[in-house]
Amino acid sequence: MMLNLEEDIAQAEYRSRSRKLLIISVLLCGVLGTLGGFVYWTLLDLPRVNALEEYIPSESSKVYSSDNRVLAEFYYERRTFVPDYKIPDHVKKAFVAIEDARFYHHPGVDLIGIVRALIHDIRARGMVQGGSTITQQLAKMLFLRPEKSITRKIREAVLSIQIEKRYTKDEILGIYLNQAYFGTRSFGIEAASQTYFGKSVGDLTVAEAALLASLPKAPSQYSPFRNPDRSKDRRSIVLAAMRKQKFITEEQLQKALTEPVPSTPHFRKYEAPYFVEILRQKLEHKFGPEIYTAGYKIYSTIDFRLQKVAEDSLRNGLGTLEKRVKPGMQAALVAVDIRTGYIRAMVGGFDFWNNQFNRATQALRQPGSAFKPFVYVAALEDDMTADDTVVDSPISFKGARPGQMWSPKNYDGKYNGTVTLKKALARSLNAATVRLAAKVGIDNVIATARRLGLTSDIQPYMPLALGASDVTLLEMVGAYSAFATGKKALLLPYERIENREGMIIEEVHPQLEDVLEAGVVSELRKMLRAVVTEGTAVRAKSLGRDVYGKTGTTNDYTDAWFIGFDDRLAVGVWVGRDDHTPIGRKETGASAALPIWIEFMKHAE
Repeated sequence: MMLNLEEDIAQAEYRSRSRKLLIISVLLCGVLGTLGGFVYWTLLDLPRVNALEEYIPSESSKVYSSDNRVLAEFYYERRTFVPDYKIPDHVKKAFVAIEDARFYHHPGVDLIGIVRALIHDIRARGMVQGGSTITQQLAKMLFLRPEKSITRKIREAVLSIQIEKRYTKDEILGIYLNQAYFGTRSFGIEAASQTYFGKSVGDLTVAEAALLASLPKAPSQYSPFRNPDRSKDRRSIVLAAMRKQKFITEEQLQKALTEPVPSTPHFRKYEAPYFVEILRQKLEHKFGPEIYTAGYKIYSTIDFRLQKVAEDSLRNGLGTLEKRVKPGMQAALVAVDIRTGYIRAMVGGFDFWNNQFNRATQALRQPGSAFKPFVYVAALEDDMTADDTVVDSPISFKGARPGQMWSPKNYDGKYNGTVTLKKALARSLNAATVRLAAKVGIDNVIATARRLGLTSDIQPYMPLALGASDVTLLEMVGAYSAFATGKKALLLPYERIENREGMIIEEVHPQLEDVLEAGVVSELRKMLRAVVTEGTAVRAKSLGRDVYGKTGTTNDYTDAWFIGFDDRLAVGVWVGRDDHTPIGRKETGASAALPIWIEFMKHAE
């Protein structure tokens, strides 16, 4: 009886243990199933890491002068891609030392590093160290959202292992360094090197590499421009890590510790800023956002030396002018190659960084007597010559209002009777020019101006002959280029555009159209040469070579112009005030604009 009781108890205990074991097994299977399902769901839409083979980072486009000087960069993110093999070894090791000391030894996820970081976190009773490898950081940059979750960490780890199986360590490190953000609008190691030190990554010292390696963790916190002391301390930590890993010697460490941290960023200001801005607008209209992201190389028509000559000439000329007139003057200068239409220099004002209004392309101003050559071209095309005559005497026309008369007068108030066309243009005789315009017809004058390149609205009234309709400096210079050669050239701001691989995606060739017969050009040159040898621009004789051109002055000395050319360049200068008030008493095109033109041409040979 006792035996049966013991057997019953044993069987009951067995059944109880079996039930518990079954329950635990069921629960464990449920947990494992749930965990497996969670992992499966987590990894279900994992990105393909072979997309790295098509990795194309956003890269700034660069504008070059015709002599291969960088004028400007266009970008949303300032970045210049540099291949991993062009990044110096000590730069790579600076990042490895501080971000991932076992980078060259782990398979993408560093279990030892994770355990070490966990121990540090437990000791500190908080999150003080991360366990992410450089590969994990790259996976997060390129493929994942910057959220803090177990899901993201699992995906990050799996992606990192896949990346490591497919790519070399140097390839991974190179992409990481090109993608990382370094603060101060700098993306990638090359842009950071330029921004913080004004040099290429290939020229970085050990100390400079260590400073850049200290930034990705917290760019604003460790910025030398905001927190120089904290930046220096962080750099010291990186250098110590490099020494611990035996990446540098003790001598290199001590030397690096003494180098100062940079105090101001090396932001590149535009060269030729007025020109670059109109080029940017043109290309943005043509290519859209790509112009800021595709890493294009834009080879402009600007001659860097001539651009500097133009800027200096304008600055010096305005400085001299403001010694005798009230301050607040502005000026613009444009130089065009008469053989190609290439814009070789452009200055749209005294200071682009203070005022971006481009007076070479946006300002509509009356050209005064600089417009008169269009009248004389119309006369030459009407079978007249430079030696034919016109009467310079008082003449009147109906004014804009009933009963009103308009009677043009010469600058000195005198009249010269019968004069040759050459003399009339050389001495800028208003009455003779208006009489000539009446003879050939104002509609013919307008048609001539249009054919030679003027695109602004032209008023069909007789004062037009004296330059009473507003135009831009750029279109006037383009027309004078046609005076020089008889060919109207399409004015071009760039020659070609290359993509980041150096393949040409657009090439622009000069476009020239015959608009004047050779005989007309010869006669016109004779007349415009007389302006210099015996007329209103005799100061230009100081150049000692054949130059041609015309002064222009508007009523009340509001605008002063000189536009002319030699056998290579057509160059125009405008001087005035933005508010259209007078420059100063007796400040004509010959006294205000011509000196700037002469100085430019003197150094343009």
